[in-house]
Amino acid sequence: MIQFRDGFYADIRTEDRSRTFISYKAGILEEMKNRVEKQAFLRVYDGNLWYYSSVTDVDHLQKALDELYSAAKENAHILDDPMVKRFEKNQDSIMSFQDCSVRDISLKEKQDLLLSYLPLLSEDPCITMPMGEYLDRNSLFHFQSSLGADITYDYQTCGVVISCSMVEGEKKFTGNWQKGGTRFDQMQGLEEEIRKSVKEQTSFLRNSVPVEAGKYPVVLSPMAAGVFAHESFGHKSESDFMLSDESMKNEWELGKMVGSPILSIVEYGNVPGCGFVPYDDEGTKARKNYLIRNGALAGRLHSAQTAAALDEGMTGNARAIDCTFEPIVRMTTTYIEGGDLDFDELIAPIKKGYYIKDIRHGSGMSTFTIAPSLAYEIIDGKLGRPVQISVLTGNVFETLGLIDGLTKDVELLSFVTGGCGKMEQMNLPVGFGGPYVRVSSMNVQ
Repeated sequence: MIQFRDGFYADIRTEDRSRTFISYKAGILEEMKNRVEKQAFLRVYDGNLWYYSSVTDVDHLQKALDELYSAAKENAHILDDPMVKRFEKNQDSIMSFQDCSVRDISLKEKQDLLLSYLPLLSEDPCITMPMGEYLDRNSLFHFQSSLGADITYDYQTCGVVISCSMVEGEKKFTGNWQKGGTRFDQMQGLEEEIRKSVKEQTSFLRNSVPVEAGKYPVVLSPMAAGVFAHESFGHKSESDFMLSDESMKNEWELGKMVGSPILSIVEYGNVPGCGFVPYDDEGTKARKNYLIRNGALAGRLHSAQTAAALDEGMTGNARAIDCTFEPIVRMTTTYIEGGDLDFDELIAPIKKGYYIKDIRHGSGMSTFTIAPSLAYEIIDGKLGRPVQISVLTGNVFETLGLIDGLTKDVELLSFVTGGCGKMEQMNLPVGFGGPYVRVSSMNVQ
């Protein structure tokens, strides 16, 4: 039982994390490991300074906490501090994966699953250097604070990644496919899905043509739309960027119209998948936060520090990649809400444009770039030839205003590789997605 002292705010978060990684390259096992680690991050605040400690000795947390107390100064008015007043006193237990924990699946079963998919990469002669990975993670989090918060929840992801080089004559293409989920059984029986993806990519290698650069109507897949929302707009909503940047604070005036009236962008941690964060690392309960609602700026993301500084409410977005870092303002699952069209209705009015099905990466704040992987012509309202597009670029706010069509169906995506990077905290698991999104004009190169 942790003994908290009066005159201070303090919290402790612990994580018991299990991770598995198996990789093959050209049919040869390169790595197979399972790692289990326990860590804790402790904080004490005296109204003036924060005092931190990151430890692996989770059996002696009281000693580590008392050392932080000894460095801080007692404050009889700590509960009146604007930041402390924002901390929540939630008590909850959410155990979603006890009956399907990947910790209970043997390494041999995980290896056999991956090996069952690798032969699919030898079915076409253009494929060289086939690679495959299996990854999973299961975490048990516990958060407690001097205010009385006591939260326990578990988190899990697992997935398979297939990649290869494709070469035919002078043509080259990097093929990849991955599937992420929260249960091991979701990774089974994927042969036809993988085979279909590989076939599409080999066809793209052989049949794609260079794009005619210019400005065109563009349809973004849920993946491309989600990355655009995350990279180009989600990061702008992280309010710690505004604390020392008056111009950005002015640019981010709530209520300001910044996009099409049909556009709403949501950020919400309590969504199943790799961005699942029902409580953040300060014990704040996840909210459904509208960043844009019907085209207008509707909110921004906060930690207790930024919420106090800007005199706004908490959002549940203080996160750290693990217990060696302090929580900072980060996204969870960011997505665009759906509209009222189906896919055929979305592309029907387009005389000449492009459909972006898959992407390699995206980035940007005021100006964005999206590098497509798989893309197709749209000619007279129908999908046409595969096309090679190097990059889509544009001004973020201008492009938001040019969104003129959204499908009804929304897809939220989970990935087990990579993640979001910010400052020194790299590869934080996040989710994103949306409907198919039509933009009336984008720079295509």
